[in-house]
Amino acid sequence: MTTKPTARRLAGVLPAELLPTAPTRADLTPRALARRALPGPWGVRLVVRECVAALFVGGPGGLIQLADSGRGAALATGLAAAALCLLRRGLPGSVLVLTGAAIGGYGGFLPLLVLAGWSAGYRIARPPVLTAVFCLAFNAVVAFSLGLNTDGLPVRANLVVSSVGFLLLAVLPAVVGRYRAQRRALLTAVQERNAQLLRERAMIAHQARLRERHRIAQDMHDSLGHQLALIAVHTGALEVDRSLTGPQREAVGVLRQAAAGAMRELREVVGLLRDDTLPEAGGVEAVERLVEASRAAGAAVTLTRAGEPRPLPAASGHAAYRIVQEGLTNAHKHAPGAGITVSLRYEPDALVVEVHNGPPPAGADGAVRGGQGLTGLHERARLLGGMVHAGAAADGGFRLAGVLPYDGAGRPEGADAGAGLPDDLGLDLPVPPDPTPRRSPALGCAVGAGLVLLASVGALVWAVATFLHMLDNATLQRETFDALTVGSSEQEVRRQLPPGSRQLTNDYRRQGPPVPAGASCSWFVSGEDADALETETVLRLCFRDGRLVEKQHYAAR
Repeated sequence: MTTKPTARRLAGVLPAELLPTAPTRADLTPRALARRALPGPWGVRLVVRECVAALFVGGPGGLIQLADSGRGAALATGLAAAALCLLRRGLPGSVLVLTGAAIGGYGGFLPLLVLAGWSAGYRIARPPVLTAVFCLAFNAVVAFSLGLNTDGLPVRANLVVSSVGFLLLAVLPAVVGRYRAQRRALLTAVQERNAQLLRERAMIAHQARLRERHRIAQDMHDSLGHQLALIAVHTGALEVDRSLTGPQREAVGVLRQAAAGAMRELREVVGLLRDDTLPEAGGVEAVERLVEASRAAGAAVTLTRAGEPRPLPAASGHAAYRIVQEGLTNAHKHAPGAGITVSLRYEPDALVVEVHNGPPPAGADGAVRGGQGLTGLHERARLLGGMVHAGAAADGGFRLAGVLPYDGAGRPEGADAGAGLPDDLGLDLPVPPDPTPRRSPALGCAVGAGLVLLASVGALVWAVATFLHMLDNATLQRETFDALTVGSSEQEVRRQLPPGSRQLTNDYRRQGPPVPAGASCSWFVSGEDADALETETVLRLCFRDGRLVEKQHYAAR
């Protein structure tokens, strides 16, 4: 029974970022932090796209801020929005929270809020993290909006405006971004699955050919071999028969030699048909030939061995050969000119095979795409009870490593895709697809978008209704105002007045004639059309000692 890989071997196979270790000093260097905030590779296309995005975010943001403040604040807002736009790819959650805090006092960050919400929904894959980020951003928006309150809105109206604005400008783009990300992941998975199915179909056809070759070899061995053996035996008996003459005995000898030659040729043909060794097959002993071939092609390849060599089953040896072959192929293709290290470590219970190449030279694309060969290696190692890991290394290169047990056992229960085929084909059998139906992520995204849209429309209708109610309370008809007389009792006048709204008339209290000494006043809007769009006719009633002492009307901005 195969034992589980030890932590010491996993430390040599898995990259450092997948192990439960504390961050090192190398992760906190300025270069590492800059790579984290501005992930590459920075090609010409990406640079142009990011510059255009920063321009379209910073430019309109500065113009929006210019309408509310001076040129200095507008320029600073535009530059800050552009800088945060460049950081949104590497730090989408942090940029969204900072933008939510800034939007509470500076309207120039509105375009950035839309882009930051879309980027967070597109790039943050874990739903708990995404939910926490949006909760923090919403709290930042509400807190800074209530604290600064640059528009002079009441608390309730401020909450409504902040909530509706955040839903429309941040949450809705995030839902769209989430849908795009899941759709892209689904399409990628479908393409990879289609490529895998094509590869599996070719493997099945190849296995069928091998099975037919084995059947032919068995039939030839059982039928023709038996008949030729009988002929050889009978001719051998006739050759020693004393009743035969010399020429007859010579003819029987020739017949016996012909039968022996036919048997020898039959064994060669049967051996050829039964040979499972394909052109790409090999074992651990063939790894050195791969290394020498790569060196002859001009690559700097180093082969190291550690531990006491032990015999391996044919399947495990071939798997080790394939891991080295795939690693060298990927290194030649994606990192030409980089140094390559091939290591074979004989552990107590398994063989660890590792191929590591350095970072690709400038201008080369070091990303390994496709993954068909790697998928086959994963399945091959799984059937043997081992494991294969492929991923980026800490130095910027790429590492392909596998742990292969010595006994070669470990086919999990239920992996019976090879039922009816010979066990010694030396090939991986395809795994049948999972029959469990999977829900499409598009349905969830559509439902989420519908709920967000309904909530936004409901909040907007409630906000409009609240504003109209406040406006109705603050409006005093001009006919009623003209009918009031100075000296009337305050109680009688109050019965003819609407409840009023301090929130809508707060800015008008600082305008108009001075308030009479010792008087308390109430302000209303007239409800009639003003001569200029930017002015409003304000009606003021002042009371003192229970009497109306003054009534004024004036134009206010």
